[in-house]
Amino acid sequence: MREILSDLVAEQQFLDQYLQRISLKDWDRATPAKGWTIRDTISHLADYEELASQVIAGTADLSRYKSAPDLDALRQEAVERGRHMRPQDVIEWWRGGRATVVEPLSHMKETDRVEWIQGDMSAKTLATLRLMETWAHGLDIYATIGEEVGDTPRIRHVCFLGWKTLPYAFKSAGEDFAPVRVEVIGPGYVKWIFGSPDTENLIKGSASDWARLAVRRTTPDKTRLKATGDAAELALQLVKAYL
Repeated sequence: MREILSDLVAEQQFLDQYLQRISLKDWDRATPAKGWTIRDTISHLADYEELASQVIAGTADLSRYKSAPDLDALRQEAVERGRHMRPQDVIEWWRGGRATVVEPLSHMKETDRVEWIQGDMSAKTLATLRLMETWAHGLDIYATIGEEVGDTPRIRHVCFLGWKTLPYAFKSAGEDFAPVRVEVIGPGYVKWIFGSPDTENLIKGSASDWARLAVRRTTPDKTRLKATGDAAELALQLVKAYL
């Protein structure tokens, strides 16, 4: 767990430090995601850190989420809470939630199982989901401010999650899944490969493109990703790293 938790904390701290540099008036600027403001975005992250903490502790009432016809309505409750708080208080809310997730995860094995909205998963996958969501919403915030922020090797986790969740993405879309291999080039020209070399379905390109596609911050036509095979072509349309 050490590597994923180290990268999770680094990603959260990077966004936290960025928030310290923006002006207070920017907190209520709309981001590209769902019309949320920066304040709303951090409120959502804080809310889901609290949920993850409760899941790990075994005190979460996930039935409320599993039976909800619209998860966005539940997310909006946290957004409304944050709208009545000062920006720094929203950050402290988020920080508190982060701490109550990372600390207990540090005492768990990668393979330990925890519940989540769509079913149980490993402790490592839960940590990876938290990193992915932090990174994805960070993209929204940087875009709102109009700044380019360079990728780090931490996007490897997002790339992996995009590949790992392909079966779920295909199932959600009512499509039959066939194994897909993903080969991408990350920062420093490092190559990351996910999947079996035996499959005929292959996606190749930049890690930056694949990671952004996996969190739905871009579309296939705006990337240089190349797909070989019908399942790979479909994967470009269906990939969704979040559950």
